[in-house]
Amino acid sequence: MQFLGTIDWIFVVLYLLVIAGISVWSIRKSKETTSDYFLANRNLGWFVIGASILASNVGSEHIVGLAGSAAKSGTVLGHYELHSYIVLILGWVFVPFYLRSSVYTMPEFLEKRFNPQARRLLTIIQLISYVIAKASVTIFAGALVFNQFLGVDFWTGAIILVIVTGVYTVLGGLHAVMYTEAIQAFVLLAGSFLLLIFGLQEVGGWDQLMTALPKEKLNMFLPLNDPEFPWLGILFASPIVGVWYWCTDQHIVQRCLAAKDEKEARRGTIFAALLKLLPFFIFLIPGLIAYVLHQQGKIELDDTNTAFPVMVKAIMPVGLRGVLAGGLLAALMASLASVYNACSTLYTIDIYKKSHPHASEKELVRVGRIATGVIVLLGMAWIPLMGRVDSGLYNYLQSVQSYLAPPISAVFLLGVFFRRLNAKGAYTSMVAGFILGMAKLTLQLVHEDLTTGSFLHQFATMNFLYFCIWLFLFSIAVFVIVSLLTPAPSDEKVRGLTFATTVAEDKAASRASWNATDVAWSILVVIIIVAVMLYFSPLGVAG
Repeated sequence: MQFLGTIDWIFVVLYLLVIAGISVWSIRKSKETTSDYFLANRNLGWFVIGASILASNVGSEHIVGLAGSAAKSGTVLGHYELHSYIVLILGWVFVPFYLRSSVYTMPEFLEKRFNPQARRLLTIIQLISYVIAKASVTIFAGALVFNQFLGVDFWTGAIILVIVTGVYTVLGGLHAVMYTEAIQAFVLLAGSFLLLIFGLQEVGGWDQLMTALPKEKLNMFLPLNDPEFPWLGILFASPIVGVWYWCTDQHIVQRCLAAKDEKEARRGTIFAALLKLLPFFIFLIPGLIAYVLHQQGKIELDDTNTAFPVMVKAIMPVGLRGVLAGGLLAALMASLASVYNACSTLYTIDIYKKSHPHASEKELVRVGRIATGVIVLLGMAWIPLMGRVDSGLYNYLQSVQSYLAPPISAVFLLGVFFRRLNAKGAYTSMVAGFILGMAKLTLQLVHEDLTTGSFLHQFATMNFLYFCIWLFLFSIAVFVIVSLLTPAPSDEKVRGLTFATTVAEDKAASRASWNATDVAWSILVVIIIVAVMLYFSPLGVAG
């Protein structure tokens, strides 16, 4: 803790006081109703929605994991950070259906489109995903930051993170989470941007950085024979995971469900898409800088997961380290808070309320608070197993998500585009896809004990990107075939839940909610993404 000066600590304390003040205001404003606790009374504007979406996404796993991934593997995992175009798909394609259905959760939407069994299964899958791909990753990354940045023991840091974040999340609900996230997002961006600037100065500027790096670290499109990230795999697998994460996952979509109306929700996603362009530069590029500084002998980098905090300690001057400390605290609390609230919403609305239909509003809120604690404890229990999947934190996150995402992405995408697809097809596809995904994860955990060259060993060690693509295609095939072999859903069942069954009045209302400016900003996002991909390709600096 010696590297933090008095000015740094003043900044950190002031930041924590601001968060505490916003939390107290939110808690006092809370009405102890499910609509207020879980969806902030559906009254939020585009600015808060967009900032909150980014803060929910960009957490400690990005600060620790993305910089570490760049130091280890270069820019290739930047594909996942250029998913702004998928955030636009959320706003332009899915939001109108979600808001018209007036649902609290994504499983609830699946019940309206298909049946209660699909809802229950998605709830279980999402809760499992929060344990193994969100709560555990966030707590691990946060504890690592506490350890590296503040000298706090790993598990002590994990417990502190869980308790501090839990207090305002449990008491204030989504209202407290989203307003604190709006502040945290910009503290995080400001602090990380400062580190990027100082890092570039340390290596002699952008051109010097590009010159000092091996070409393979600048290439986002690695050869097809690359054992980890072949270009064909990452080009197609990352959008499959992206649709699941950005368009169907509760802790992201919940921000849009809390919007005043469709216009505010869509503009919130456009704003989030613009903000989402920044992590590639302010988290990934510092990892490349850390690699160069390590090669030059200026910093010690024994573990690439520590690239970001090591950079802070090495190059940030006293007085500005507090900004980074505030940014790190922002990321830790924002990402974990969003997981807390999403878990409580899923369990309370989709499991408890279904089995206790007469439960009072206060009882539901109380159950939601208890559910958060259980999920986080399970997440902490999973942490020791994470290293058996992949030693790199960000790599671990993306590989696990690749086993969970494909069947859900298939069901949601095809579900809103094709009215003929039915509940039996959706449920069968999700069950089969989930079993295959969990089988892959389980065998990967024990692959060292399997006979080399055997079918199970080959399945366990199959590249996670290619597995993601094949699982997606398998899920689509099952969904379509089973649906066509069973009766079509009734017109009443799918009315307003697919493009073909949306009535003219709803189409007109949706069209009135956007204008040319919204389209222009969306096109700009896509142009920037294409430009970045071309720059970091064999046609650009990697050529």
